[in-house]
This record gives sequence, C-alpha cells and structure tokens, in this order.
Amino acid sequence: MDARIQNSVVANLSGRPAPIHSGPFVLGIDLGTDSPGINYATPIPGQPLSAAGVAAMVAAFRAQNRQPRLEYVVSTAPGLEALLLAAGFEVEERHDYLTCSPETLSIPPTPDGFALRAPSTDADRAAMIAAQHLGFAGVAEAAPDQVARMSRLQSRGGIAVMAVETATGGCAGGGQAVPPHDGVSEVAGIAVPSAYRRRGLAAAVTADITARLFAAKAEIAWLEASGPDSGRIYERIGYRPAGKRLYISQP
Repeated sequence: MDARIQNSVVANLSGRPAPIHSGPFVLGIDLGTDSPGINYATPIPGQPLSAAGVAAMVAAFRAQNRQPRLEYVVSTAPGLEALLLAAGFEVEERHDYLTCSPETLSIPPTPDGFALRAPSTDADRAAMIAAQHLGFAGVAEAAPDQVARMSRLQSRGGIAVMAVETATGGCAGGGQAVPPHDGVSEVAGIAVPSAYRRRGLAAAVTADITARLFAAKAEIAWLEASGPDSGRIYERIGYRPAGKRLYISQP
C-alpha cells in the first residue's frame, strides 16, 4: 500500500505545470505561486538515494527560487530522512495517512439545509476556495491563481465538491481530490468555516468526494488527518490508518 500511495504522489507532482525531474526526485513546480505547500518534491520509489542526489535536488529548487521541501511516505525511501537532515533540512510534521476503499466507505446523509455539488464556474471555485481559507486560517480569500489551479485540477479528472447553504446560496466549505493514478487518489483541502461546524458537513463533503472517486473507477482514496478530531471524522466514514508520511524542508 505504501508504494501505491507514494507513486500516486509522484504522478500528481509530475502533472504540475512545470515539473522537474532531478535524479531520484520529482519537483512539483507551479510557476503561478511560490507557496511551499504547492511547490515540493517527493522521491521516486526504488531509485537510489545519495547525498549528491539531495544536493542536486536542492540546487534545482534554488534555481526556481523555491524553498527545498519534500513530502513522502516514509517506508518508500529508507535512509532519506538522515540524508536530508545532514543537508540542513528540518522536520515540519509527521502524519499518519488513512485509506478508504469502496467496501469500507460509509456515506452519511447530507445535513439539512445544505446541498453538495461540484463548482462549475470560476465564481463557484472562488467561493469554495474562500470558504476553505476561512476554515483553515480564518481569512476568506481566493487568488486568481488558486481559482485557475482548481479549474485545471477538474479539467484533468480531479474532483472538487462544495457545500452550499440552500437558504442563502453561500458556500459552507468544500474539498477536492487529485486525478487518480493507478486507481489511487488523494483527498485534500477539507475545510468548513467555524460558523458551519459540528453539523456533519466535513464528513459529508469527504464522503461525497470519495464516492465520486469510486464512481470514476478509483480503487483507493487516501488522506491525512490534521489531528484526532478530524481523524475520528474520517474513520466514521470508512477511512483507516495505513502508514506514515513526513513533511521536511530546508530553511
């Protein structure tokens, strides 16, 4: 399972607007933003790792004026963390990832007063992104490059779902999933502003995205929980802990 998840990350980064292959790494470069959360690298499973390879990867990041940063499934790159630490990298976070299959998915009812649908216009996408930012950081904003990125994700076979308050038409949260690779897709960006929490919207949005993936013939959906509370939400709809991921960057 770890290898399938890691290979899906490699495929996702390779689909970025300006990916760079540097030895055993692929860098998912997006020229529209310098955000480290968008521009990061991951190792290709089975490729030999070395200090020289890490140095070349760092140089590739610096040539693009991007911060060297990686996200990866720990078991698929034995010894890489030590090489990165020796090169001045610092651990940001360690996460469990969870997986879901069609057999384990449990779809809850959509909370009363809300509807779930895919954003179909740039105005929809901007409203969903603003709601996600409000849920994550408390600031509602949606930059044009972020709207374009979501549109591009949908055009490549990715999925986005927004929760809409039926009485007002306002967006109450949302999330997305990357285009599946080898039957595997990452679900991410699940966020609900504080005013709409504790109604079951996060679970409903996550389950709807996951169901759409399986309807499109995906076999495995995976995601990461930001903490115990979100982990319990995901487990209730059929996600199960499956492995470890590392976030690490060079200042």
